[in-house]
Amino acid sequence: MHTPSSSGGHPLNQTDVLIVGSGCSGLYTALNLPRHLKITLITKAGLTENDSYLAQGGICMLRDDSDFDAYFADTLRAGHGENDRSSVTIMIRDSKSIIEDLVGYGVTFARNADGSFCFTREGAHSQNRILFHEDITGREITSHLLTAVQALPNVTLMPHTTLLDIVEDDGTCAGGILLGANGKLSAVAARHTVLACGGIGGLYPHSTNFHHLTGDALAIALHHHVALKNIDYVQIHPTTLYTPNPEERSFLISESVRGEGALLYDKNGRRFVDELLPRDKLTQAIHAQMRKDQTPFVWEDLRPIPARERHAHFPNIIAHCAEHGYDVDRECIPVVPAQHYFMGGVAVNYESATSMPQLYAVGETACNGVHGRNRLASNSLLESLVFARRAARDISVRTEAAPSLHPFNAIDWDHYADSRRLEENNHEQVKLAINRVHARCIA
Repeated sequence: MHTPSSSGGHPLNQTDVLIVGSGCSGLYTALNLPRHLKITLITKAGLTENDSYLAQGGICMLRDDSDFDAYFADTLRAGHGENDRSSVTIMIRDSKSIIEDLVGYGVTFARNADGSFCFTREGAHSQNRILFHEDITGREITSHLLTAVQALPNVTLMPHTTLLDIVEDDGTCAGGILLGANGKLSAVAARHTVLACGGIGGLYPHSTNFHHLTGDALAIALHHHVALKNIDYVQIHPTTLYTPNPEERSFLISESVRGEGALLYDKNGRRFVDELLPRDKLTQAIHAQMRKDQTPFVWEDLRPIPARERHAHFPNIIAHCAEHGYDVDRECIPVVPAQHYFMGGVAVNYESATSMPQLYAVGETACNGVHGRNRLASNSLLESLVFARRAARDISVRTEAAPSLHPFNAIDWDHYADSRRLEENNHEQVKLAINRVHARCIA
């Protein structure tokens, strides 16, 4: 990226592709773009402060064609049949090549003694089809992708840089307005912009997400009349470690824990539910039991999992519980539902293109319909990677000319001077939009 001119006294840089977000979808988009393109990748916090790093359970893979129908049906059943069937087919069919690519980048998954992949199972899956790396699968995948991106000479990484807005040129995305790590404003002109900003957990008092993930892309889309889809589809994860501290980010107790045999108990130590129900139904059952018991949590027991497997598969969860005073080998842990994932988002087609030309969205920011109303466990990393690659390939075959710099001369920089107030207003706009859609749907 270079600085060809200025706009209203602020730096005006130019790049071929602006990627907003350093999670797995943003990184994988960069890796799949041609090396002759200049890429600028910005992220609101540190390069590793994204929810991709927090993903515990695993990533799905179609083991063979005999599992396609069951995998497809499981995804639709979890999504209440509201899934885009073409998106689901694309995701499942592309899963093997994605896994092969990840292994090529050095990602390691658990394997059996004969060297074959070791597959586990989670809630609402009818078969074992989930690959994992201990209980830090997201970190294993994303850290290797980040290392690969850092080695690319055509990519400029800019942590602690926020996209405040996109710049329009006659209805086309021409780039963005940035708030840098130094607190100063700048603009970047880009042939293509990719929103990979993550979810909306920072808008909720209890969430497994990083607090800075506040639906920035949704606010920008609302302002520019970019189409949104299913923005009231918010997933609550059934099991996070209970803490009385409201400021603490909710720590996920992975669905794979229950997939391997952990049980849920009421206040009297009695099992009250099928632990492998889809997340939304299990969350409802837990909330009902909490109301019945008049308790702020229920109990989860990891001891039904064989001790050797428990410690090999879930070392980080066990360590985190120990830090909070719980010995999972001797006692149950208190768990409570918390906001976890956003199935809705900026509406995109099968190539991850939005309704605005030259603007793409990938990962949790985007909605291609693959998840329907409720996401099937361990489909998120896979979906993010599959459709990030499709975005990169679509950008690769397009030959748009460099964006005009004229719209940057018309930027009202005073509008962005108070970035904190702007952010607060954006949060309120997104929450109001979600609530309006939700109210219409239940009316």
